[in-house]
Amino acid sequence: MTDLVSRALTRRAARPPKSPREGIRVTWRALSPLLRLLIVTQLAFNIGFYAVLPFLAEHLGTAIGMAGWLVGFVLGLRTFSQQGLFVVGGWLVDRYGVRPVVLVGCVLRIAGFAWLGYAQATWSVIGAVLVIGFAAALFSPAVESEVARQAVAWEEEANGPRTRVLALFTVAGQAGAFIGPLLGALLLAVDFRTACLAGAAVFVLVLAGHARLMPQHIPGRVRAPKRGGMRALLRNRRFLALCCAYGSYLLAYNQLYLALPDEVQRAAGSQAPLSWLFALSSLLVVFAQLPVTRWAGDRLDLRHSMTAGLLLIAAGFAVVAAARPAGWTGTTGLLPAAGFIVLLTLGQMLVVPAARAWVPDLAEDGRIGLYVGALSSVSGLIVLIGSAATGSLLDAGLPAAVPWLVLAAVPALAAALVPRRPGRTGDADAAR
Repeated sequence: MTDLVSRALTRRAARPPKSPREGIRVTWRALSPLLRLLIVTQLAFNIGFYAVLPFLAEHLGTAIGMAGWLVGFVLGLRTFSQQGLFVVGGWLVDRYGVRPVVLVGCVLRIAGFAWLGYAQATWSVIGAVLVIGFAAALFSPAVESEVARQAVAWEEEANGPRTRVLALFTVAGQAGAFIGPLLGALLLAVDFRTACLAGAAVFVLVLAGHARLMPQHIPGRVRAPKRGGMRALLRNRRFLALCCAYGSYLLAYNQLYLALPDEVQRAAGSQAPLSWLFALSSLLVVFAQLPVTRWAGDRLDLRHSMTAGLLLIAAGFAVVAAARPAGWTGTTGLLPAAGFIVLLTLGQMLVVPAARAWVPDLAEDGRIGLYVGALSSVSGLIVLIGSAATGSLLDAGLPAAVPWLVLAAVPALAAALVPRRPGRTGDADAAR
């Protein structure tokens, strides 16, 4: 026994450590052409999206002259038409396949961005953002569900844990979210219409790439039965528990736009440091997501990965809560916010790939699209309700640490909702 242990430790020590770049290269080379297409698609999708949307509120308020409440209403409509209708997009993917839904989504996104660039009247702006949102409600569930399904096949071929593929997908999306606003800021030097048309041009390229490279029929994809899917989904307690746990993560992530700006304003006297904190989060995901996923894949199953991620997120809120009574300002006052960003992002790196990897194990055969869409829609509803409650909490005049302690309790309690076994019912080997 001693000799066996010694030889195992020697082999492990002999392995050269992998840098993040090597990990990306090794994983990328092992992917199928379809997975590579879908991951590059996620990168392009977010570049086009974030080249326009971060600047929409200012455009509506200054260039078009909308009142503040109307700007908020328009942005809310866009979110609802996207996140709220993911379940519809997922159902369409299961019925008609990935290729037609992706192509229609691209066409609608091109039309929506072009329309938004020329829209001046309120009704025209609302129509454009609804088209843009619904395009994503078609496009994203199609891509995400097929990546999840292909990641399971990749794992079954003994290439490694499926979370590694989904982590690379997350990195591509985050890189796009980082590059897109930089591109948009450059294009805004011309005008908002130019940024919109550039975003549309990105989706023209995505459309052309999918029309040429996406297969008409993807091997192994099963068409869903016409009826019964939603009823079975609503009876699937483990999936709904996963949605609640994932929704608590999204609610915590949403505090980057609700609770964090108030804290930064208090500490720094302005919200200028927010852009640096957002950049820190994006760069952490781009450079650390794959090493974190590889570490977690060697030590944790999906359940424990999600639980650890939620507890890290809770710790991030607790850091700010612990520091608030001191009333620090300036650079020192921003340190708790930076700690919150780091812990939230580390938690995100554990939660997101695990949740996406888990869905195929909980979904019925042929209905991965429906379940991927429902994960986003149910979680989005939780965020909608939770954000309203958080806004009231922040405005209630409570002691400074209390709102952050309450926010810390949400992911901590949600960790108890994570389903007990990560596989299908009766499948003890599906945990990874």
